[in-house]
Amino acid sequence: MASFLDRFKNIVSKSAQKTHIDFNKAIYNYLGDTLVWNPENDDTYIDKGYRYNATIYSIINLITKSATNIPFQVYEVQKSNDLKRYKALTSGDFNSNTILQAKMLQKKALVELEDTELHQLLDRPNPAQGYNAWIQEIIAFGKLTGNRYIYGIGPDTGAGVGRFKELYVLPSQKVEINSGGIMEPVKEYTLSYNGTYRIAADEVCHIKDTNLYYDGTGSHLYGMSPLKAGLRVMDANNQALTTGVKYLQNQTARGILMSEEGDLNEVQAKQLKDKFRQQYQGSDNAGDVIITPKKLSWVNFGLNASDLSLIEQYNGTIKDLCNIYNVPVQLLNNTESTTYNNMKEAKKALYQNAVIPELNKIRDELNRWLAPQYGDKIYIDFDYSAIPELQEEMDKVVGQMSQAWWITPNEKRAAMSYGLDEENDKLNDYYVPANLMPINGDIIPEAADKGLDLDISKLFKTAVINTVDTYTTIEEAQARAIEMGGTGYHEHLFNGSTVFMPFATHAEYEAAKNNRLDEFYAAQRRDEGYNEDIDFDSIETK
Repeated sequence: MASFLDRFKNIVSKSAQKTHIDFNKAIYNYLGDTLVWNPENDDTYIDKGYRYNATIYSIINLITKSATNIPFQVYEVQKSNDLKRYKALTSGDFNSNTILQAKMLQKKALVELEDTELHQLLDRPNPAQGYNAWIQEIIAFGKLTGNRYIYGIGPDTGAGVGRFKELYVLPSQKVEINSGGIMEPVKEYTLSYNGTYRIAADEVCHIKDTNLYYDGTGSHLYGMSPLKAGLRVMDANNQALTTGVKYLQNQTARGILMSEEGDLNEVQAKQLKDKFRQQYQGSDNAGDVIITPKKLSWVNFGLNASDLSLIEQYNGTIKDLCNIYNVPVQLLNNTESTTYNNMKEAKKALYQNAVIPELNKIRDELNRWLAPQYGDKIYIDFDYSAIPELQEEMDKVVGQMSQAWWITPNEKRAAMSYGLDEENDKLNDYYVPANLMPINGDIIPEAADKGLDLDISKLFKTAVINTVDTYTTIEEAQARAIEMGGTGYHEHLFNGSTVFMPFATHAEYEAAKNNRLDEFYAAQRRDEGYNEDIDFDSIETK
């Protein structure tokens, strides 16, 4: 049996992000024992984005606060292949079909745990933060800088060694990667905030966005901020708003009204201005026509906001910023295309395109870095069925499950997160509709004792029968009887309705189907009717 130290080493090796030496040689031109330069100006994204730009602040808050509505759960993995299929389904578009399939796969792949040590850690990651504040910080830093750093602190000795007891979010704009050379590209993380503080690589979970910029110096080890691609849009949004503010602050007279018949002295000019204000300004004079005996001229030296196209430019940059973050612009009070249905779809799109992909990224990294400390089969996941905007899809799932007879009631309860009803064994049975029967089923019931006095006609009348030679009218049944060499009809109850079959009794029909009518009629004549002496075993059924 492996020692605790061996088990701890195995956990560390699984969670480490060490790349192969051959890959390092191919990627890095030079990598010394020094800091890896980050070409991103993350301070700009924080200072000029989140703290300065109202649109970016609104977008980030919309994503982070929506994410806090989704609770986390801790599970134990039962089937790894089903887990892979479940993860694939929850990474795409959510509709009633994918939700139902994902729920069923989740119940096969995972078993929900309760009140574990990992639950307690995530509920209260550190003394200063609860789960909601903690996850909001992770997402906000990631959306602004492209990097998320989670610092885990645990005891150095004792029973809890190897398990983090507190989790902190590091300010990503203040964190840099410290390389140990080409053998160890990520050796430590340096926090340059209150002095310089170095943290071992295995104590930090670095969750980064995709960065395709490889320059041989290791800059690709940092994530790329969404605002890197949208930097000009952010600047344009800031400048449009700044210009508008300056326009409001520095408004002057719109123009000069002058007389072309000679110079006006100061008194005449004041009289003309006062007369103009009294007679032609105000809402009562809007659209009125000015008539004057004097020949006057106007010199315009002011531009209004529409002339400067400030509103159009500002709205255009808002849409671009929303596109960068996959957030529907309707959620930022854009009234151009806002209706009730549009808002419903926009809220659903926010979760599907912005919130769920972000949580999936965090989930996968926590399962790589944190979960193995609490067991090899431990798995952290988010319960997306709790999203209010997806409840309409959940209603469709309920409708589909009500028709899914191949699933037991307890399986349906589990899929809907109601838990198994262990007190009622009947909920573990399959309930098949009465109108579903095997194609090759035998419709004649088996009698264990031939000596029983059975009323054959009543027995067959209540049987669930095959659909061969079954008709809804008496005429059709009688016509079929003539074709088979006899006459008459008999009836059955089928799925609550009465149906008709050829011949006066079902035994006569079976004999005709097996080409043994003569033997059947001979037995009738001998025994003068149906009784227990009829050898039904001699009549073969197919």
